[in-house]
Amino acid sequence: MSAESRENATLSNADVESAYTRWAPIYDLVFTACMRPGRKAGAAAVNRIGGRILDVGVGTGLELPMFSPDLRVTGIDLCEPMLDAARRRVASHKLHNVEALRVMDAMQLTFGDASFDGVIAPYVLTVVPDPHRTLDEMARVVKPGGEIVLVNHIGAESGPMAMLEAWLGRRAASLGWRPEFSWDIIGSWLETRPDITLLERRTLAPLSLFTIVRLKRAVNA
Repeated sequence: MSAESRENATLSNADVESAYTRWAPIYDLVFTACMRPGRKAGAAAVNRIGGRILDVGVGTGLELPMFSPDLRVTGIDLCEPMLDAARRRVASHKLHNVEALRVMDAMQLTFGDASFDGVIAPYVLTVVPDPHRTLDEMARVVKPGGEIVLVNHIGAESGPMAMLEAWLGRRAASLGWRPEFSWDIIGSWLETRPDITLLERRTLAPLSLFTIVRLKRAVNA
């Protein structure tokens, strides 16, 4: 079995939905601070794109208040309790630019081709069972000339952090995400997609734990 296949086999949608149903009541308390720099960087990137934006894995909606009010935002997530928290955030912040929050599988989007000017996926690729299929779906629904913005943890290749990630990786199903996630998963997908260009790859605070990746779909796609 290839390394990618082993990683894909560690999670199922049922694992993810179950884990994030458990995480939902405390998600903001646990993850807001460490993931805020990545969410801000991702929001800044899609704010420059403008237009209609799809937020894949919107979760509790922590980045929704960071989006420009000029954007038209649709958010999707697999977990209804997480979306309930996002709906409360939309109401409390009066985010009139959020057009919809829907339960949906990131690996099987129900939107038509070229539906969005941009797609943002914050901390999603380590969660989905099949990252390549998810990337294919995001590329399908973004318009030619549009951008896909990823914020993700890229696993360490060696050293104590790699050992810790390997230990946590054996608990991926209960955690709800895949701690071991190599750049090769994204890189190998890019090699199969001549219509997608890597615009930016940059590590972020805290401690370079997360990386922002900006991809552009060719205008003539």
